Amino acid sequence: MNLRLRPDAEQALRAEAERSGRSQQEVLRAAVDTYLGIVPVDRADAPEGAGELDRLVAARMVRPPRSPYRRPARRLTLPPDMTTADLLDRDDRL
Repeated sequence: MNLRLRPDAEQALRAEAERSGRSQQEVLRAAVDTYLGIVPVDRADAPEGAGELDRLVAARMVRPPRSPYRRPARRLTLPPDMTTADLLDRDDRL
């Protein structure tokens, strides 16, 4: 079987394989099995050394992210005389 991926999917697959220390083939097999519900997924199926997100996804407690994490384009800063408490303590809140 040959599989042709979109360039962004191919890049995401490579990144996940590198991040998890698994081969691209292992990542794809796990994704297809999980998507099709072929293999029962539980905590034991999470790869060794998996992070918390991987264990939660394997246990089907959360869905996997739809897109990779991206850093925000810009960071918002408050004026010097304002705190986050000021934002929460507003009169226009319900």
